[in-house]
Amino acid sequence: MSVNSNETARFAHSLDAAKNYGEVWQIVKETVQYAMGTRRDSMMLFLDDLPLQLGAYYPVGTNNIVLNRALVEIVEASVSSKPTVNALVYNLLLHEYLHALGDYTETGVRRGVVDVATKSFGQEHIATDIARKSPWVLLKDIPLGPRTGPKRVMKIVKDFEKTSKYIV
Repeated sequence: MSVNSNETARFAHSLDAAKNYGEVWQIVKETVQYAMGTRRDSMMLFLDDLPLQLGAYYPVGTNNIVLNRALVEIVEASVSSKPTVNALVYNLLLHEYLHALGDYTETGVRRGVVDVATKSFGQEHIATDIARKSPWVLLKDIPLGPRTGPKRVMKIVKDFEKTSKYIV
C-alpha cells in the first residue's frame, strides 16, 4: 500500500486537532476519498445512548449515522488524550460510513477501516492502531457496569456536514 507522507501528516494533524464531530467527519470523508476514491455527501449524525457493546449504527437506506453518546462519554472521561478520543470517533464514523457507501458486511467494513486508516495515517498513528485492534481496546481497563439513569433523548448534531444539498 502506497503511503504519501505529506498526506498522512496532514490527515494526522487534522484528526489530532479536531474540535468536534463535524471536523472528525470531514476527515473521515477526506480519507475515504483519498484511500478509496469514493464519497457520499448529505449524511446526518445522531447521538443516542445505546448498549455499550454497540459503538454506532447506520440504518440502511437512510443518510443517518447513530453514534453511541454514552460510549464516547465513557472514553472521554477515562482517556485524557483528545487525539485518542478523536481516533475512536473517527473509527466508529468511518465504519458506519463504509456501510453507507454500500458495504453491508462486517468483515469487509472492518478490513476497509484498517485499509483507509493505514493509507491515510500510516502504521503508527492511534487511529490506525484502533482500526487494527478495534475500538474496544480503549475500554479494556474500564469497568463497564449496567448503565444507570434514564435514557436521554436522541440528539441530532447540528453543523455535522456542511453542504448545500439536503434530503427531503
